[in-house]
Parts: sequence; C-alpha cells; structure tokens
Amino acid sequence: MLLAVDVGNSNVAIGVYQADELLQRWRLATRRNATADDLGIDICTLFSTNGVELDALEAIVYASVVPPLDDAFEKMFDRYVGLKPLQIAPGVRTGVDVQYDNPREVGADRISNAAATQVRCGGPAVVVDFGTATTFDVLSAEGKYIGGIIMPGVGISSEALFQQAARLPRVDLYSPGRTVGRNTGESMRSGIVSGHAGAVDAVVDQIQGEIGPLRHVIATGGWAGVIAPACRSIKEIDPNLTLEGLRIIYMRNQRI
Repeated sequence: MLLAVDVGNSNVAIGVYQADELLQRWRLATRRNATADDLGIDICTLFSTNGVELDALEAIVYASVVPPLDDAFEKMFDRYVGLKPLQIAPGVRTGVDVQYDNPREVGADRISNAAATQVRCGGPAVVVDFGTATTFDVLSAEGKYIGGIIMPGVGISSEALFQQAARLPRVDLYSPGRTVGRNTGESMRSGIVSGHAGAVDAVVDQIQGEIGPLRHVIATGGWAGVIAPACRSIKEIDPNLTLEGLRIIYMRNQRI
C-alpha cells in the first residue's frame, strides 16, 4: 500500500492507496508547531480506528507547501512508519513540463494537480484549487503547465470581512439559494459565495480569451464543495485530485 500526504497551509490531506484504488482518505488541520510525535499519534490513531495496518504500507509520497513542517514529517515517517518518503521536489520525475519562468516557484500541490489532470482528461484544461489561496493551474493542449493565477482564498477573504467589519457577524458559509439576501446572514453568504464564484468564472473566461477553448475545468480543495457549484465554468469537483496526482508521480518514479 502507498501512503500519500499533501501538507497545505490550512489542511493536511492523507490518502492510502492499494494499487490505483483510494482505500482511505482523511483531512487534518495543519498545525505549524506540530512535532514528529504529534504527527505520529495522528497517523497511528487514524490507521487504528479505521482498521488499516501501518505495517502494510510499502511506500510514501509526500508534498508540502509548509517548509517548517518538513522536518517533523520526515522524522514521523521514519519513527512511526519506518519508510523514507518520495518528496515532490526539484529532481523528481513528475512528468509535468513546467513553463514558469522559475519552475521552482510552482508548489508541489499544483504540480500534483497538473499530473492528475494530464491523465484524467488532458488539455487544454484548468484546475481551480479552492484552498487557503484560490489557485488556477493552466495546462496546454499538449499537457504542459503553462502558468497560473493566485488570488485570496475564500477562508482568508471571509475572515478579513469578519474581523474588519465590526457590525457584521461571523457566519457559516454555504449557498443561500438566492443572490439577493433578505437578511444580513444571507447577504454575506451571497456576497462571499456568489462573489467568489463570479471571480472564478471571470478568470476562466480570461484564460480562454488568451489560450482558446478549454477541454475541461475541474475543481478541488477544501472550499470546492461550497463555491464550485455556483460557478458556471466548473463542470466537475474532485476532492482527491491532489492525492491522485501524488500517486501518479510516485508511479512515474518507479519506472526510472
């Protein structure tokens, strides 16, 4: 079995694969001060409560955009799992031709999204990842990573509104079902959900204006379930896209 771990700014996504089948998937809050033992307790608890044996793991593939946690994760993998991970970093065979001016600037999660999209549908395509930031990963018709867009995410945008507007309450985010709110809560939900969805659609329109019609626009990330249904440009949501990309990159490196 393969353990896939994606460490993001807000959440850590963990998946267990048997060949190409995702057997288990978990999401934990990212704790930047977590120790190797904290992480080890998390992993052991998740496995034991779900009937998965740590000893059954044969390999680990790991991606992170939180460098301060890398040492703790590496120690945890060694101490609790007994395996050295394949970390998505420069020098690893990803199969993604990155056209950024400096390819090292592209996060490992975005590379993984691109790898999964290549296999899933090819290009031209866009992955919209609704995480701490909302990112757009753009693939050409040949499957090359030709660039992207980064804008403030749903959570941090909402948090700024809650903190800076003294008379506005903190609200749970979901689609209010209509654009024109009839109370403060509805109005805020509409503004956050419809506003972010409209921004996403506008960006996708501009991408198509530059590179031509897209074959596919796919959404992933923690906020995808809230925002993507309100986007006319997004036709599919896959919460496991990044984990699948990690699995694909791992398999590509086994063929070297």
